[in-house]
Amino acid sequence: MIILQYRTCFIGVIKREFLRFLQQKTRLLSALIRPLLWLVVFASGFRAALGVSIMEPYGTYITYQQYIAPGLCCMIVLFNGMQSSLSMVYDREMGSMKLLLMSPLPKPFLLTAKLVATAILSLVQVCIFLVFVEFIGVDTPILGYLSAIPVIFLVAFFLGSLGLLLSNLIEQLENFAGVMNFVIFPLFFLSSALYPLWKMKEASLLLYWVCTFNPFSYCVELLRFAFYQQLNEQALIVVAGWTFLVSLLAVGTFSPRRVRRRG
Repeated sequence: MIILQYRTCFIGVIKREFLRFLQQKTRLLSALIRPLLWLVVFASGFRAALGVSIMEPYGTYITYQQYIAPGLCCMIVLFNGMQSSLSMVYDREMGSMKLLLMSPLPKPFLLTAKLVATAILSLVQVCIFLVFVEFIGVDTPILGYLSAIPVIFLVAFFLGSLGLLLSNLIEQLENFAGVMNFVIFPLFFLSSALYPLWKMKEASLLLYWVCTFNPFSYCVELLRFAFYQQLNEQALIVVAGWTFLVSLLAVGTFSPRRVRRRG
């Protein structure tokens, strides 16, 4: 009976997130248009600057569009994680979060279920984006998509936990919207999502070290290697460690009392 209750609650939280996502039709549209613009329009300029092909550690030459595709997938995950956390702040302000907290199940389980739902939702968006990518002409091995699925889920869980941690620390909706931009753009641009780190090192040694210590860079590299059925062990250790730490902090800093008082 207890297992059935956990199962029902888990499915209910996931269904709620998907229903909310389906009601926000522009959310999927914006999630697809943003990376497609980078892939089609901006890639032309970067490709002219960096060259037609890039040699990567996995031992193959790839086009610039193939290079930035994993980074754009992580960008989709990053934006979805932050938007899901924005909805958490909105629920807290409107009082609807109180309904979720009325469940007799442990709060860590409820928050973990929400993070899993966010990760699955991010995975679905990335899969839709990869379908469009194939039509554009960015070829990726079929088995690479299969090996990338668990990596995308892990990255989505990490970035969703980061967004949840931020939503725990910020109470007002207006403040969180500003913090989102302060977090998203440095994470994305100061990483290896759009350009190789060796190219960044040639331009600025300081920025190179900033990109090296950016956990988002390891998310991108882990996914980039996974697309070619290879494992970047260093990136996996870093991402898994950050995921454990951030998710633990996100669940630990969640305050039911603050939510009930605002509700």
